[in-house]
Amino acid sequence: MLLHGGAGPEIDFRSAARMEDLNRLIQEYSKHDLREYDDQRALEIHTAKDFIFSMLGMVQKLDQKLPVANEYLLLSGGVREGVVDMDLDELSVYARGTDYDMDFTLLVPALKLHDRNQPVTLDMRHSALGHSWLSLRLFDESTINKWKDCCTIVDHISGTTNYFFSPTLVADWFYQSISLVLLEVQKKPQRGMPRVEKVERNGTIISVILGVGSSRMLYDIVPVVSFKGWPAVAQSWLMENHFWDGKITEEEVISGFYLVPASSFKGRKENEWRLSFARSEVQLKKCISSSLMQAYQACKAIIIKLLSRPKAISPYHLRSIMLWACDRLPTNYLGQDDFSAHFLLGLIDDLQHCLVNKMCPNYFIPQCNMLEHLSDETAVLHARKLSSVRSDPAEHLRTTIEHAKAANRLTVDLQWRGGGANNPPSPQSDAGGENQPDDRLAKKLQQLVTENPGKSISVFINPDDVTRPHFRIDDKFF
Repeated sequence: MLLHGGAGPEIDFRSAARMEDLNRLIQEYSKHDLREYDDQRALEIHTAKDFIFSMLGMVQKLDQKLPVANEYLLLSGGVREGVVDMDLDELSVYARGTDYDMDFTLLVPALKLHDRNQPVTLDMRHSALGHSWLSLRLFDESTINKWKDCCTIVDHISGTTNYFFSPTLVADWFYQSISLVLLEVQKKPQRGMPRVEKVERNGTIISVILGVGSSRMLYDIVPVVSFKGWPAVAQSWLMENHFWDGKITEEEVISGFYLVPASSFKGRKENEWRLSFARSEVQLKKCISSSLMQAYQACKAIIIKLLSRPKAISPYHLRSIMLWACDRLPTNYLGQDDFSAHFLLGLIDDLQHCLVNKMCPNYFIPQCNMLEHLSDETAVLHARKLSSVRSDPAEHLRTTIEHAKAANRLTVDLQWRGGGANNPPSPQSDAGGENQPDDRLAKKLQQLVTENPGKSISVFINPDDVTRPHFRIDDKFF
């Protein structure tokens, strides 16, 4: 509740914080959290992406398991930041500034089902709501033979055999294939090639940290199953009114979905996939005001550290809460430029409400409660932690700003110390006219990076020429 003191400042009733002070702190956090790239950094980012895409082209050539013409979804932010609904217990803890400067999530289709009419019906008889097993009976004989070794097998009384695509076995194969390719690549290092600083299997995710020049980039690579169309389980959601109506077309929102390798709380990890609407979320993000996004980012930064133990709430829960708020609240209210403080306090209130009631519906499948498995003790513990934030939001914002500053200082310090003679040369540091970076390319890349945060970047790879990835950012080609 807010108190208006006549012509005086607007005050938050609960904490007595001045709204203008909270707005200023959110703006300050956004400034420190923002990654500003010069031409050199933009080229280093491009070099790392090029390396990752080339590596995946080589993985495809190993045993031809991956589709020949593949389309990847590249998201800014790692899995740990909740860019996809994974919430895996096995994730290693990496810290920005210490371990990496920038992080990305790359969804790599191991299988594509793009030739079926809407709606897509999945076999959900064995799994929790919002999850599915995937039978290879949907695919042709050659696909079944190719992927048999990554399946669990179920024999029926009738004598038929059913192969279920296994997320854990697929992740095993993917990690081994990537490790093999990187081993081969590193045997014949080329000038300007990124340094592979870490390759780790984190549950069903493969995490790769690359060093390029003075930059370190974390890629969380996720094997997925890609579908065109829309799943029957989310069909009723399309019948409702939404905040994005009239701003983007339904075709953009329901262009496709994924199965990601994450099981439910009680599901069988070797068989169960989770439905992901990451492609749709990228489109919906276009319709969210910058002030609400700033509040969301600040709130996310607060809760990631505060609610990390015991594991219960992920940034994906917060994103779902934000999307529900967009449907619930008037557009002109959400579009207010100076309402970031209102939105931050509202998100904290909503999250606390979800915890107290152990109820957080998935935005696309509302009948799926993402907090159903929480124990009463954990829910109350986290609700109390959030209560302390709500009592003094300014102090928690200041702490978050200090963390962001410290991460940035670490990055700058490591870059400065790494700038000596022992540091491998940047891909753009070769002498000679032919190898000098094209300034126009640098400016173009900088523009792409800075103007397209969080957008869908698709890459089409020709396995016979892995040196030339073709970028598509949303519906524009480069």
